[in-house]
Amino acid sequence: MSGKATPATVAAGRTKTTYTLHPYEVPGGDGHSYGADAADAIGVPREQVFKTLVAEVDGVFTVGVVPVSTSLDLKALAAAVGGRRATMAEPARAEKITGYVRGGISPLGQRKRLRTVIDSSVTGLRAVYVSAGRRGLQMELTPKDLIALTEAVTAPIGAA
Repeated sequence: MSGKATPATVAAGRTKTTYTLHPYEVPGGDGHSYGADAADAIGVPREQVFKTLVAEVDGVFTVGVVPVSTSLDLKALAAAVGGRRATMAEPARAEKITGYVRGGISPLGQRKRLRTVIDSSVTGLRAVYVSAGRRGLQMELTPKDLIALTEAVTAPIGAA
């Protein structure tokens, strides 16, 4: 691995989960999409690269993990966890809660385990890519391992 371990790689390694790291150069400047940039940089379809978003469902922080080619359907996220209303967490709050910076938030190894919902499209993939805990580093693993490591449920939470 290039560079230091991250909480995400430590969490995966602790369970002896097989994963592959994919480092890439992060474009400078504002106005770019970290997830789409990652997919393009490592040369995989955007449907296989998933972004990690933090929302509040009825006041409880909840993680939604969706392909970078989609957006998070907040109503579907709320329904997936039996809630009524979801709103996106403020970026600074998401960083504080997860211990990661925006553009590098991983669904693995967060400061506090948050309930997690992964878009059900993940189940049709052979491999999925998520942030490995810092900008410029993606982790490739099986959907089954991602679901197990995050103790997630799957539901159709991605919106075109």
